[in-house]
Amino acid sequence: MNPIRRRRLLWVAALVVAAAIAATLVAMALQRNVAYLYTPNEVISGEAGAEVKSGQARFRLGGMVAEGSIERIDGTLESHFTVTDGDALMPVTYTGILPDLFREKQAVIATGRMDGDRFVAEEVLAKHDETYMPKEVADKMGMAHQKHDVEAPDAPSGTNP
Repeated sequence: MNPIRRRRLLWVAALVVAAAIAATLVAMALQRNVAYLYTPNEVISGEAGAEVKSGQARFRLGGMVAEGSIERIDGTLESHFTVTDGDALMPVTYTGILPDLFREKQAVIATGRMDGDRFVAEEVLAKHDETYMPKEVADKMGMAHQKHDVEAPDAPSGTNP
């Protein structure tokens, strides 16, 4: 083989290997940062997977804050509340300042991990007005409404009027 062709072939092979390594590193970094949204029922029933239920995976828990469940610990930033999807209740612990719009009977998305039977949230997001609900939560809550033959709210889901 001609030395010039050999050198070109080695350069092309080196570029292909470098691109493959870069693509692998990017895919691994993105996969570690992915946080899937599950409802309390999906987590408790095991539909979310064993790694979620065991606390090995970070995920988002979506649903509504159950009525009468908010409890703040005096002298700390720790809060306890329960998230429901209509089928199941999931106790949540959060240490930090809760959003201003956080309250009972409102949609919430919490990011964190399971610790036994309790979800430990690292971040809590509340909806930003009375009619908005994140599309993923609205879809899953709509399925729960159908399952229990409950009339769904009139406001369009995933939109902001």
